[in-house]
Amino acid sequence: MIMKIKVAVILSGCGVYDGSEIHESVLTLLALARAGADVSCVAPDIAQKHVIDHSKGDVMEDEDRNVMVEAARIARGDILSLDNVSACDFDAFIYVGGFGVAKNLSSYAFDGAAYDVDAAVVELIRSAHEASKPQGFMCIAPVLAAGALGNKGVVLTIGNDADTAAALEGKGAQHQECPVDGIITDQANRVVSTPAYMLAQSIIEAEVGINRLVEAVLQLAEQHLKDPNLC
Repeated sequence: MIMKIKVAVILSGCGVYDGSEIHESVLTLLALARAGADVSCVAPDIAQKHVIDHSKGDVMEDEDRNVMVEAARIARGDILSLDNVSACDFDAFIYVGGFGVAKNLSSYAFDGAAYDVDAAVVELIRSAHEASKPQGFMCIAPVLAAGALGNKGVVLTIGNDADTAAALEGKGAQHQECPVDGIITDQANRVVSTPAYMLAQSIIEAEVGINRLVEAVLQLAEQHLKDPNLC
């Protein structure tokens, strides 16, 4: 790699059912570390919509948790608030999956195709897009890209789930089916996506597509860094 690339990994809590998918998060951080990237974890300083007992799948009615505080578990305490991050702070952005994307960063889990995306998340995605910064979205995270960049006709994949694909297309995005080990790269919008645990049956299956997404995002970032006219 020619130069050290600064990458923000956006998390949505800690745990597949109410936050970030931990396997996806760790695989992403590992791939970025192996590539020599300068990585920061980022999360919004907001309340979780609810807390799930991951051993039973039940909602814990009396539990209140904070998305950034929980995401700090994955980041080993080194976490940035989304409120303090701008597109020009980093060379690339990667959004990992997990139900936190659909519950905390958007309302997709509750509202289906009529979902909204958190305003701060929309602002970051659109600002990065305007600055031509590459962005990666895995698992269910493409709902964020569709919500923010659907008017740009962004091309995305969540694998082959028809209902979710229809929800993305309802926002103006173009969905392409993709196998678990593949990626879809939208060169015009500088967006890369992969199904990850939307299709993966094991951490080994998830790893292949995630590694390819990280590699593609870093390649786009290298291209961007060679242009002195871009922030």
